[in-house]
Amino acid sequence: MEKNHSVVPSFTPSQPVDSGQDLGQIKRQSVTGALSYFLRTLLLQGLGFVSIGVLSAFFTPEDFAIYGVVVVIMGLLVFFSDIGLAAALVQQKTLPNQSEYRTAFTVQQLLSWLIVGVALVLVKSGLITEKTGAAGEWIMMALALSFPLATLKTIPSIILERKLEFSKLVIPAIAEQIVFHSILIGLAWKGVGVVAYAYAIIFRSVIGVIVMNRLQSWSFGFELSRAALKQLLSFGVKFQLNDFLARIKDQLFYLVLGWWLPLREFGYIQWAKNWSMYPYNLTVQNVMAITFPAFSRLQAHPKALSRAIEVSIFFITLLIFPIIIGMSLIVDPIIKLAPVYAKWQPAVLSFIFFSLSIGWSAISTPLTNTLNAIGQINKTLKLMLMWTGLTWVLTPLAIIKWGYNGVALAAFIISLTSFMAITMVKQTVQIHVWSQVWRQLLACIFMALVGWFGQAALARSWLNLLLGIVMLGLIYVLSVLATGWPKISREVRGILQHFSPKIM
Repeated sequence: MEKNHSVVPSFTPSQPVDSGQDLGQIKRQSVTGALSYFLRTLLLQGLGFVSIGVLSAFFTPEDFAIYGVVVVIMGLLVFFSDIGLAAALVQQKTLPNQSEYRTAFTVQQLLSWLIVGVALVLVKSGLITEKTGAAGEWIMMALALSFPLATLKTIPSIILERKLEFSKLVIPAIAEQIVFHSILIGLAWKGVGVVAYAYAIIFRSVIGVIVMNRLQSWSFGFELSRAALKQLLSFGVKFQLNDFLARIKDQLFYLVLGWWLPLREFGYIQWAKNWSMYPYNLTVQNVMAITFPAFSRLQAHPKALSRAIEVSIFFITLLIFPIIIGMSLIVDPIIKLAPVYAKWQPAVLSFIFFSLSIGWSAISTPLTNTLNAIGQINKTLKLMLMWTGLTWVLTPLAIIKWGYNGVALAAFIISLTSFMAITMVKQTVQIHVWSQVWRQLLACIFMALVGWFGQAALARSWLNLLLGIVMLGLIYVLSVLATGWPKISREVRGILQHFSPKIM
């Protein structure tokens, strides 16, 4: 176990940090990057909501299950496509050289084509067809071919991340998702079925490569430098081991579930989990894309790092807590009011528990991301070992007791162990979490109580539901303002000041 430190140590980099970025520049670029990412994510999540709404009407639970099974399989193969080299290039204190960039790119290209070969073997073996049919084969090969294409974006994106140029980094993602969802919705509307995912995946991959390389060029080339590979793997292997545990906990476990449970029941789980992830993607995932490179640059500034962690947690929870509570309160009324969604009624309970578990992840995920960014990967490994073990032990027991709804219930129970991440971060960086979240929790309790007692009224008409959503939103906003207006005002002013050129 990691040794407890009575005194929070300062960061003393073993090698010079990039001299081109001072503390003020890092803060300013991180704040503007956060705004760029938030606006991008708001747009894409809105598009995603429309997409999944349309697909929920046209696709069956089995269709969602087919796509879910294939994505889980490919998610396991993702582990072998990187071996942590990209993260190592972003995290390292010194500026990567051409040899390191080319070595990472070459290794990723080789691994990505290996994945294509493995996918082809799986398709030819008939294992995929047995569970998903021919549509699953097409989706798998489309996903497999997207790996070599994705490696063409890796180095340009790393360069942009290290320069904290997030406003450019968001552009390829916007282009990709607009193309992906437009094709997916269009083909679903025309009755193509679940194989529409295959076409959407390929077009998304191609447009992403074109846009990314137009934004950031690099000295493209192949190289295998033994010295560069050794240095990158010193961090990358540990990072990838952490990712491997995450995939055992998530992708491998859900693959087992997909094969074990009836396709319809796994479809309910997949649908509920997909919907519950939207608040996470809007907030946590959005911020994490910025905090990893930004926190890596802040390793030599412990006070600034501590402050950045607390501000991240405050704003993430300020947004995600009311969203997940609100979604949990209105999902059942929406299904009752829209007959086309009646087939998803059995998934409501799973959706609620998945959503509540996401709330705790909003705290733990930024903290594990912090540990990775400052090189404390051993602590993250311990957390992942614990969460992986709990997932594989508690979830089967919960399924035996409560059926397929036990998957989401177990996820919620496991999420309660998030306090362990707080403890581990405090061993290195002095942070105060409770002071950043108690106002949001209290406001959400008021919001949940009103929504719970008003469930019957919300389901009477669409007008009632709309008014109810507005009322619940006002309850949360007024409650937060009543308990935390000085705090919110201070934090917003602190962020806005970084737009000033005086700090440069």
